[in-house]
Amino acid sequence: MEHPEIVALDQAFEAVEQDARAVVAGLTEAQGIWRKDPASWSIAQCLDHLATSNRVYLSAMRPAAEDALRRGRKRRRPAVPGLIGGWFVRIMEPPVKRRFTTRAPKKIVPRESPSLQDAARVFLASQDDVRAFLRAYADTDLAGVRFVNPFAPAIRFSLATGLHVLASHDRRHLWQGWNVRKAFEQSA
Repeated sequence: MEHPEIVALDQAFEAVEQDARAVVAGLTEAQGIWRKDPASWSIAQCLDHLATSNRVYLSAMRPAAEDALRRGRKRRRPAVPGLIGGWFVRIMEPPVKRRFTTRAPKKIVPRESPSLQDAARVFLASQDDVRAFLRAYADTDLAGVRFVNPFAPAIRFSLATGLHVLASHDRRHLWQGWNVRKAFEQSA
């Protein structure tokens, strides 16, 4: 993994993992499943949503990456998003602007009441999978190989965009988790 943008992505996923550990640090199960109101998510649900969305996204990306590897599609340029993909990554970043909030697609809605411990465990396992994918395909043409977006089949992103989307989406919902934690602490 000697390419600067691959190293930066790996560091971004490491920072996400550390942030996830920090947001749950010292919380009881009750605090981890606390919601500000019935329509909002708990910290556990934020982590559960991220674990599920990471798995769904990787499942969509993996066949394209495996095919590229089989066909010998070597890296030709940096693994960065293009113009449209870059815009999409930027709108995912926290702090989230109200006009860019949407309901989670059905296939990645978090479980109704996962335990904090289980949600953290599955999220961290999904992060391991994301980082393993990054390492396995670092020398593949990530910027040139496209996959079908699992939430909007008419959209095809590069694998590089997909990896950047995963990182920004993780940051987005960890930011949400921190907001839940602050609201809990203020209500106590």
